[in-house]
Amino acid sequence: MAITREDVLKALEAVPVDAGGRVNLVASGRLSEVVVDGASRVMFSVFVEPSEAPAMEQVRQAAQNAVQRLPGVKGVFATLTAERPASAGAATPQAQAPRRSPPGTAPKGQQIPGVKHIIAVASGKGGVGKSTTACNLALGLKAIGLKVGLLDADIYGPSMPKLLGIHGKPKLLENRILEPMEAYGLKVMSIGFLVDEEAAMIWRGPMVMSAITQMLREVAWGDLDVLVVDMPPGTGDAQLTMAQATPLAGAIIVSTPQDLALIDARRGVSMFKRVEVPILGIVENMATFICPHCGQSSHIFGHGGARMEAERLGVPFLGEVPLTMSIRELSDAGRPVVAVDPDGPHAAIYKAMARQVADVLMGHSGVRPPPRIVIE
Repeated sequence: MAITREDVLKALEAVPVDAGGRVNLVASGRLSEVVVDGASRVMFSVFVEPSEAPAMEQVRQAAQNAVQRLPGVKGVFATLTAERPASAGAATPQAQAPRRSPPGTAPKGQQIPGVKHIIAVASGKGGVGKSTTACNLALGLKAIGLKVGLLDADIYGPSMPKLLGIHGKPKLLENRILEPMEAYGLKVMSIGFLVDEEAAMIWRGPMVMSAITQMLREVAWGDLDVLVVDMPPGTGDAQLTMAQATPLAGAIIVSTPQDLALIDARRGVSMFKRVEVPILGIVENMATFICPHCGQSSHIFGHGGARMEAERLGVPFLGEVPLTMSIRELSDAGRPVVAVDPDGPHAAIYKAMARQVADVLMGHSGVRPPPRIVIE
C-alpha cells in the first residue's frame, strides 16, 4: 500500500501542540513541507523557537509515532528546527514573526546522553580528503585510549562504509533507536548503512537536517569520550544544523595546500567562528608526494599553504598528511592506515593530530552549549 502526503497530514492532525489539545500540528503553522519518497519514507520538520526545543521534543516524538503507525510507512525522519522559511507557517501569527533570542543568550543545550565531546571535521570543498582524515583521526583518538564514535553526516556522499569496510544494516532496538555498527573499535553510523550504495540522495534542506538529527540523537552511542562527525563539504544546511542543534566542542578544517582549496577553507573557518564554534585546527592534506620508485619529493598541490593560512587566521595547525599510494590503497580496501599499520609513519601523523585535539578537549571542564546564530 503506497503512502501519500494526505495520509501523513491526516495522521498529524491528531497530534496536539498545546496543553489543552485545542490546536493540532497541521493547523499550528509549525509543520514544514511533508515529503514522501519512493521508498515510502516520510520526512518533515517542526518549527520551534530555540527556547521551546525541550518542551516541543514530546510533540516531535508524538508526530513521528503517529506517522510510523500508518500502514506502508518504511521510516520517518522528523526533527525540530529553528530555520523557518518565509513561506512556512502562515496559519499563525507566531509563525509569521519568529522571535529572536535576547542578545547575549544561547539556546539550551541538547546534549547527547553519554557523549562528552562532539567535534566536526569539515572542509570548504570536496575532494580534499576530509573523510579519510576524519576516519584516521577517530582511530588516532581511540589509539590514545579514548572511547570514540564516528558519525558520517555527509548525506550526499557517505564514505565511512567504504573506508571502514562495513557491510550490512544497523539493528533496530527498542523505541526505534538504532544500534551503531562497529569497526576497529569505533562505533559508527552513516546514512550509507540505510540506503542503497548507488542511490542518489536527492534531498532538500529539511530532509538533510532531519536525517542528521536522527543519526545524532536516535542512535545508541553509549558512553563516548569523543564523537567525531564527518561533515559534508561546504557551509550549508548540514553545518548550520550541527552548530545550532549540537553542543560542538570544536571543528577541524581539512584543506589541500593549493590556493583554490584554501579560499574555501577560509569560508569554513569563518562560518564556524560566526556561530561561535572553536576551531581546533587546520589539517594540510596531500601535502607532498614522494615517488615510490625514485624517492623524489613533488609538491603536486603546492606545500605549506594550510600552515600559513592557519597562522594568518590565528588558529592551530595540526599537521601535514602526505599524498601517498598506501593511504589511498588502504582506504579503498576498507583498511584505514591507523588501524592496520599503527606503528607506521603515516599512522604517527594522525596520532599526533589526535593528541593535540585530545589535549584541548580534555582541558575543557564541560560540554559547551550550542552557539547562538548572530544575525547582523
